[in-house]
Amino acid sequence: MGRRGMVPSRDLSQDGAIPMARPVRGSSLVDSGVYRGGERVASPKDLTATVAALREEPGRTAWMGLYRPAAQELTALAEEFDLHELAVEDAVVAHQRPKLERYGKTLFVVLRAARYLDAAEEVEFGELHLFIGPDFVITVRHAESPDLSAVRRRLEADPELLARGTEAVLYAILDAVVDGYGPVLRGLGTDIDEIESQVFSGDPQVSRRIYELSQEVVDFQRAVTPLVSILSGLTAGFEKYGVDEELQRYLRDVADHVTVTAERIDGYRGQLRDILQVNAILVGQRQNEEIKAMTEASYAQGEEVKKISSWAAILFTPSLISGIYGMNLDFPEKDTFGGYLFALGLMLVLSVGLYAAFRRRGWL
Repeated sequence: MGRRGMVPSRDLSQDGAIPMARPVRGSSLVDSGVYRGGERVASPKDLTATVAALREEPGRTAWMGLYRPAAQELTALAEEFDLHELAVEDAVVAHQRPKLERYGKTLFVVLRAARYLDAAEEVEFGELHLFIGPDFVITVRHAESPDLSAVRRRLEADPELLARGTEAVLYAILDAVVDGYGPVLRGLGTDIDEIESQVFSGDPQVSRRIYELSQEVVDFQRAVTPLVSILSGLTAGFEKYGVDEELQRYLRDVADHVTVTAERIDGYRGQLRDILQVNAILVGQRQNEEIKAMTEASYAQGEEVKKISSWAAILFTPSLISGIYGMNLDFPEKDTFGGYLFALGLMLVLSVGLYAAFRRRGWL
């Protein structure tokens, strides 16, 4: 990071005139401002005019805000401000992890902003790339968040802070990104409380919600955790690059907020692990109860089947004997009174015998 008031690195011509900027055509420019002493002195409408206004006199600083720029635009800016090709490639492709890289006098920072969507109950992430040079700041957004226009208004309302150089812009953006994590933490905390209620209410959809929320917390952690090392890297370079003492205090405050946020995210992950375990136990208990109920119902059904089968066997025996004697066949005892009594006795003995046998087995 450069010191406040450093002049552009490009040399002046022999007659003292500032060289003309190479034309830079761009349609992705959201806002562009040229500042001196913390005050906005120009509001160019395109990148070419911004570069020209920056070079009109030493001591000026330019801040160009781009939204999803084309590769040609960033390539042109890379030629103007000597941006490293690897950083430019990362800014064009996007989908980078948060990181801090230093290329000569230029810092390249990747941040992931986050915001909580109440209606959808989910976290939306946005990627932001920053090129911080001695006299310029280039911000490249690939999503709607964070709202850098609010950051710009805040800095312009505080010329003393903005006059501290391009590091002030970096601080303000970092502060805005980290402040945006607060509502996300609150939203995730509310979701976790709701999930706990769902778990104990026996909602069958809660397992899916626990999984989805766990993934959001992991994504959020991936956005926040690298900021700890990023701010550590900035802190380590305070003395070497002559960062303003007031800005050092501001950046340390941001680092403290990041540490607290990272700790709370760790706590959320632990909560979700515990909730998942409790849910698994409760699901297992419910399944055991269902199996027990099914077993009891099956046992009761089996007992009923035994009783029905026993009575069917008992009633079938007299029917069988009477059926045999009812056939049109001649038996010696068929037409005698003794034969009649014998048939009745046989029916009674067999029926009582079967009843006693089934009773002894517990079927009746």
